[in-house]
Amino acid sequence: MDLSTTYLDLRLPHPFMPGASPMAEDLDTVRRLEDGGAAAIVLNSLFEEEITQEQMTTFLSTESHAEGHAEAVSYFAEPAGLTLGPDPYLEQVRRTKAAVAVPVIASLNGVTVGGWTDYAGLIEQAGADALERNVYHLPLDPDEAAAAIEDRTVQIAQAVTRAVRIPVAVKLSPFYTALPHLARRLDQAGVRGLVLFQRVMAAEIDVDELEVRPSHQLSDGCELPQRLRWLAILAAQIRTSFAVTGGIHNIVDAVRAIMTGADAVQMVSALLRRGPQHLNALRQELARWLEEHEYQSLEQLHGSMTIERIPDPAAFARANYMRMLRNA
Repeated sequence: MDLSTTYLDLRLPHPFMPGASPMAEDLDTVRRLEDGGAAAIVLNSLFEEEITQEQMTTFLSTESHAEGHAEAVSYFAEPAGLTLGPDPYLEQVRRTKAAVAVPVIASLNGVTVGGWTDYAGLIEQAGADALERNVYHLPLDPDEAAAAIEDRTVQIAQAVTRAVRIPVAVKLSPFYTALPHLARRLDQAGVRGLVLFQRVMAAEIDVDELEVRPSHQLSDGCELPQRLRWLAILAAQIRTSFAVTGGIHNIVDAVRAIMTGADAVQMVSALLRRGPQHLNALRQELARWLEEHEYQSLEQLHGSMTIERIPDPAAFARANYMRMLRNA
């Protein structure tokens, strides 16, 4: 059975891979993920704050000697000539690329337009086959309009795609006011893939200690329908590649995601629960499922349930909402 797929211009033997998470920080775990059947390795994210902090530290170290003796300042390079950013992440990219035969997808997490986007080029030089840009951002300013947030998201995408030749994906949240419009703008900006969706980290209040603490919870199947709905809508209209992440745990989840347009299936929680070998188990189960349902290839299944191919497109829209209310 042909399970091959194309994601971010990468031809993969099947769609299953780990999503961005701390799992990729350990080389032994990365090798286990490859042995377990990963079609590609998505690295943990490097955050804009880590890069800008390093840049500021370097700048201050040079500026603090600017008024010193001429021979002393010769030990310091001009800021423009320095390689800025945390080198350990670049080394992680190099080591991961050397350790596995599958494609390596790096991850950058940033929400402002700035010099940190140049770091994408260094990641490419370190050997990454593709780059996933996470735009996790929680708007707090009541004076910041939705259009400004979307404009900035597109501007950052343009800056990153111009900095590299490798394909770039953008990992989105579901909370944009006009998601199809933003997706089309990102596609026009040169983005080669969209990842649906990033998980919004929750915070819980400790009522005894009067502290706000992060809430770490693994995903479950309840998160998947939202992703399927938007996959079915976007994949029918935006001609880029799509990955789904969040809520994929079993073969039926994966089949639904591929039917609605996913080219790649990213998992984290399922792998933390079941181990890297779960990737290979899903690959085998997918082959069996396709054969039992008389499909000839994964391509035949792919996108078969987008809004342009189902008899009742309103099932993914407002009509389905009204039907649920009336049947409640």
